[in-house]
Amino acid sequence: MMTVHEVSKLAGVSIRTLQYYDKIGLLHPTGYTDAGYRLYDDTDLERLQHILLFRELEFPLKDIKAIINSPDFDRGKALEQQIGLLKLKKEHIENLMNFALGIKMLGVRHMDFKVFDRSKLDEYSRQAKELYGNTLEYKKLQEKTKNRTKEEDNLLADRFMLLFREAGEIRNTDPASPEAQSIVRRIQDFITENLYTCSDEILSGLGKMYSGGGDFTKNIDEYGGEGTAEFVDKAIQIYCEKNEEVE
Repeated sequence: MMTVHEVSKLAGVSIRTLQYYDKIGLLHPTGYTDAGYRLYDDTDLERLQHILLFRELEFPLKDIKAIINSPDFDRGKALEQQIGLLKLKKEHIENLMNFALGIKMLGVRHMDFKVFDRSKLDEYSRQAKELYGNTLEYKKLQEKTKNRTKEEDNLLADRFMLLFREAGEIRNTDPASPEAQSIVRRIQDFITENLYTCSDEILSGLGKMYSGGGDFTKNIDEYGGEGTAEFVDKAIQIYCEKNEEVE
């Protein structure tokens, strides 16, 4: 048996939270000490584990209570479901991180249209390092760019934008055409070769960002002509959907 103080320390949950769980009928202690302190056994701790896992998955307390108190509640099945949901959450977070990293690093710094204020670029770079300094993608990016000069960065940006200019020349054609799909593949290859591994998920997110309005859309359209950003996004989504079908 463990006291409420011991459980609080073990689980990283405040004593007040454990008291509240008891109050609302979510987690009752098995017993009490002579002094009136709550005592928890292994079954209580197992129940607390499920509660905390559901909380990590952002389930409301009233829903957790209904699930755990259900006569059909199966701890084994619940754990399998929690693992599955946590995997989806992990994948979702990783996709968001990669998408944000693409915005920070590719969409701003490396798509240098020479119209952004330099101080903003430096700030984006600083924020990206703080947010993603420990990620594999950021480390790959740092490794590939550590010896580049600003002139080399600008040259790469110009080379990259030539792909959008090329896309602009065929923006009134079918985005599913071999020509359009070839440009998309070269965009993905360029990012992977010069920045970090550009998965289809990242590429899809970047496409939506390019056509999403604001400076990105404006500057791509200035390079390729009005409608280029939207055309590239459509071509990217087709490209990614085809790859998904193949898988």
